[in-house]
Amino acid sequence: MEQKYYHMNIAGCERDLPLCPLNESLMIAGFVIFGDPELTTACAKALLDRAPEYDYLISAEAKGIPLVHEMARLAGNQKYFLARKAPKLYMTGVLEVNVRSITTAKEQKLYLDTADAAIMKGKRILIVDDVISTGESLRALEELVKTAGGEICGKMAILAEGDAQAREDLIYLEKLPLFDRNGKEL
Repeated sequence: MEQKYYHMNIAGCERDLPLCPLNESLMIAGFVIFGDPELTTACAKALLDRAPEYDYLISAEAKGIPLVHEMARLAGNQKYFLARKAPKLYMTGVLEVNVRSITTAKEQKLYLDTADAAIMKGKRILIVDDVISTGESLRALEELVKTAGGEICGKMAILAEGDAQAREDLIYLEKLPLFDRNGKEL
């Protein structure tokens, strides 16, 4: 079968996203900023232009890492936080939540270092991610921030896919459609 693509302009960058089957009747456009510094920087800048006031940024491992890093760098090399997919030896303790992402086959957990949680307490936390679709990863990040005692001041993504486009609590740059098994927009 011939690979199909969806063409987009994202923060001034033209990209062709490969269509990937999610199941027998649904395809999604694969959006990956890994290895694309031009797109990462353009998206980070565009999101910062729309960001509410915040004290710290947080994202989930892994695809959010380049985005949150670049946003923090552009904002003056600020500290940011990561929700990890596994606890690390250097963590002082962990907070954990379950998450089931649309692009992951099985349920996962996200972990936040308790030392990071202590810094977040009472602070305005801006949640950022690359793509919001079902909102499950976002929900998990919200739960971690609330458990840490942080105040969620906003939720941002580069792309809103499917039902996420109708969310009034989400700031995003572009809409990303879903596709039927033939590659037609739904």
